[in-house]
Amino acid sequence: MTPIRNVLFIMCDQLRRDYLGCYGHPSIRTPHIDALAARGTRFNRAYVQGPVCGPSRMSTYTGRYVASHGATWNFVPLPVQIPTLGDYMRGAGLRTALVGKSHVLPDIAGLWRLGLDPASGMGALLAEGGFEPFARHDGIVPDAKAELGKPPYNGYLQQQGYDARNAWHEFANAGADKHGQLQTGWKMRNAGLAARVNEEHSETAWVTDEALRFIKEQGESPWCLHLSYVKPHWPYIAPAPYHEAYGPADVVPAARSEAERTQGHPVLRAFQQHVDSQSFARDEVRNTVIPTYMGLVQQIDDHIGRLMKELKALGREDDTLVVFTSDHGDLLGDHWLGEKEMFYESSAAVPLIIVDPRTGSKGKTCNALVESIDLIPTFLDALGAPPEGRWLEGQSLLPTVCGTCTVAREAAFSELDYAYYPAARSLGLDVNQARATMACTDRWKYIDFAGFSPQLFDLQEDPQELLDLGTSASHVATRAEMQARLARWRGGLRSRATMSDHEARLLAERRNTMKDFVIGAW
Repeated sequence: MTPIRNVLFIMCDQLRRDYLGCYGHPSIRTPHIDALAARGTRFNRAYVQGPVCGPSRMSTYTGRYVASHGATWNFVPLPVQIPTLGDYMRGAGLRTALVGKSHVLPDIAGLWRLGLDPASGMGALLAEGGFEPFARHDGIVPDAKAELGKPPYNGYLQQQGYDARNAWHEFANAGADKHGQLQTGWKMRNAGLAARVNEEHSETAWVTDEALRFIKEQGESPWCLHLSYVKPHWPYIAPAPYHEAYGPADVVPAARSEAERTQGHPVLRAFQQHVDSQSFARDEVRNTVIPTYMGLVQQIDDHIGRLMKELKALGREDDTLVVFTSDHGDLLGDHWLGEKEMFYESSAAVPLIIVDPRTGSKGKTCNALVESIDLIPTFLDALGAPPEGRWLEGQSLLPTVCGTCTVAREAAFSELDYAYYPAARSLGLDVNQARATMACTDRWKYIDFAGFSPQLFDLQEDPQELLDLGTSASHVATRAEMQARLARWRGGLRSRATMSDHEARLLAERRNTMKDFVIGAW
């Protein structure tokens, strides 16, 4: 069979698992992503290692848990010494590029300590998290950044005639009301307006265009492309016709109960006081925003259809591993919350579809627990590259993709550093106290909040996670068992990063059998 030579790694930002047709949404139209699932393997229990953009992506890009890579929040730099997806793929002989968002924040101090200039050569590559920034667009362009150097997408918009100091803000993420007045997409009351940018010039269209440009430029050379869409992440505003593709009738009721507001966990109630949560607690907001969110998802799906059609026309469909996922979900009012952060299924669980053209197993599903850190080992395995035994903490999913569901994992883990949120301030927590960790098994989801009682949910009996058993007298033993799982996981983190387990075993054997010198003998 044709060997895998290329990797197309597609990631959406803030896409919920259950907002795709193949994952059971009752009305959203995503035929092209559904077609990927029909060609490959759909994982139903995939979890990110941190339900926030930065830490989640750094775990995916390094194959390490948040506690191991240390970039615990969006503006915490990724330590320069940790190898990334780009390093592994280049080591396998693939040109590795980024189109779209990465959220990598460079470790400037670390680069200078090593004598590397962050603006050139190896220093510049490490500053981009190991990716070649073919067309980086992180999705938020403040006015100051727009004035300094016009990021690529802003420059593109100006070339298309969108004349503004900050075209991203004034056209791609703004609408016009019935009086023709500009209304910003930052205010969710404007989500139903059509973005002022033409659809073919929108962020999703431009990112897809750049991805196709990269693929065409490679010819027969092997490549790895991280195509990272910035949507359906806020601002929630879509270009025509996607802004009116759905309506309030398509809005699924929120998973929430009154008890969560009056008797919920202290950290949960603190997050419920955030502005975004207060907004999404209102049906008016959900009925305005969620149809637009769905339109943004459908737009991504249409462009993925365009991408896959072109990939086939270029003759790359049979030698390219295609992976589709998200960096986290979107609570959209579930549990009286907006944004993500918390470990509910609508936030920490993500879609994951892997298409290996070599396998005859089509339309397969896997219900085993998998993690985003499993992707780099899977890519290496698919390319026939030697496994990496020092840094990576995940496991290859290729045996499952190519055969039966063989993932052996007792629990999936995810972490949250919420020191930077108003919730931490309202709870009186210092920056090193606002930590939480999730352990999720086939049945139980347990969240350890440092300094507070835990949360516990029975996913079998309570799939919407409405009944918190964190203080239930009947579940003392279950909580103790889950806490023990967390302790075992923490003890097994790969802190011996410069030596593989195999090398450690050889060293232990030499240490126990050496005769050249004796330590401590009488």
